[in-house]
Amino acid sequence: MTPPKAFYITTAISYPNGAPHIGHAYELISTDVIARFKRLDGYDVHFLTGVDDHGQKMVQTAKARGITAQELADEMAPKFHAMAERLNASNDDFIRTIEPRHERACQHLWESIAKNEGEKGPDIYLGAYSGWYSVRDEAFYGEDELTVSENGEKLAPTGTPVEWMEDETYFFRLSAYQDKILKLYEDHPDFIQPASRRNEVMAFVKRGLTDLSISRSRTKLDWGVGVPGDPRHVMYVWFDALTNYLTAVGYPDTDSEMFKRYWPADAHIIGKDIVRFHAIIWPAMLMAANIPLPKRVFGHGFLYNRGEKMSKSVGNVIDPFTITDTYGVDPIRYFFCREVPYGADGTYSHETVVNRVNADLANDLGNLAQRSLSMIAKNCDAQVPLHGALTKEDEALLHSASSLLSTVREQMTRFEIHNYLASVFEVVSDANRYFASQEPWALKKTDPARMATVLYVTIEVVRYAAILLQPVVPTSAAKLLDMLSVPADERRFEHLDGTPLKPGTPLPAPQGVFPRLVDAEATNP
Repeated sequence: MTPPKAFYITTAISYPNGAPHIGHAYELISTDVIARFKRLDGYDVHFLTGVDDHGQKMVQTAKARGITAQELADEMAPKFHAMAERLNASNDDFIRTIEPRHERACQHLWESIAKNEGEKGPDIYLGAYSGWYSVRDEAFYGEDELTVSENGEKLAPTGTPVEWMEDETYFFRLSAYQDKILKLYEDHPDFIQPASRRNEVMAFVKRGLTDLSISRSRTKLDWGVGVPGDPRHVMYVWFDALTNYLTAVGYPDTDSEMFKRYWPADAHIIGKDIVRFHAIIWPAMLMAANIPLPKRVFGHGFLYNRGEKMSKSVGNVIDPFTITDTYGVDPIRYFFCREVPYGADGTYSHETVVNRVNADLANDLGNLAQRSLSMIAKNCDAQVPLHGALTKEDEALLHSASSLLSTVREQMTRFEIHNYLASVFEVVSDANRYFASQEPWALKKTDPARMATVLYVTIEVVRYAAILLQPVVPTSAAKLLDMLSVPADERRFEHLDGTPLKPGTPLPAPQGVFPRLVDAEATNP
């Protein structure tokens, strides 16, 4: 028997210099949806998330609080782990960059790159750096990329303040990889998605790449992975952070079953603000170490609270725990996946959450399931009804449901999560119109056999929808499938067409799965 195809997907690892906010949650939710979809579609998925304990940002935050960076990391990292649990994320691993396995991987990768020597010399060399640095972004910027604020402060393209930095440093010869990086984009146009991000990165690379500072002297920063062979330096946080994707699949043990099984990664899901690091620096590092490249980097958009970007500095950060306490986990998972075109920026407000969740989950799907199952409980001995000959209307609706898998599978190869959900709910809406037009409550008196057929067709479509919605609303979909008495081992995508509901199967008493959200806005959403 052929083993299932492997699929390795990652989020970016978050800086734990503060508690997680809804932006972190959005990335985790959307990545989890892709991971769950692939598992249900027969893939052997490995899903990684975690935190990046190192960097100057951590040191500065800790110093302001009068604690060490280690103490700050140990305080905050569990909150990100708890967020993953609260959001019902199915990650297989949660990595921290202070782990011994990661230090070993970073140092081995450094040594592998340092051994590589091109026409201009070794790929890692010692030199001196001076330039503008954003602590918040953990990134260097050229003078031509900066703007000046009203008060005369120099700002990075992201709007964060920069400071002049001078230091002895090790450099990675990134400039030597410019042509190879551009060829990567040309040969693999889907390497960076969506296309708008690809165009931005290509334009940046074509302007010319400069060598990258990849270390800090311990006199300036003493919190990070040590540079092998030089106790005076620690690694630049991005060299350290990017390597986590290798660490989690067993690197440097490249002959291990895990590494051979899951590397190269199928997708890195990241915020659009860090696409450059993942689409330029990361593949160049891997090329230098002769390691296969990941297949795709997807830069999702930002979430805006009533039109304003969620930011700790602005003060409009939304706590994932509070928002899920207010609306529920599955409703929030559904809202952000359905409301926001994946890859674009999105806006959140109490009204948009209530309207979307009530319209789709409570009204369209929840009400359809409740009405049909309640009629079955009262009129069909609480069993899956026996259907008669199917009409053209019956067959058309069942065909639409049966065709969904090929449609949504194609959409999800492009990570079009919003379109996948729209396709499912288009069929749910068709089922509602079918139910209303067939009037099974009237058929109860005039044609009970036809009533049974209409009810069977309706709940069969509900079964299709529930199975396909499991990646997004896993807990609610499971409850819905329980009410349909669908066995736990018949809920994968392969069972959509092969295992229809069996007439005569006892059904439990129907219960509401998607309660309506109240209109009164929470005091602290």
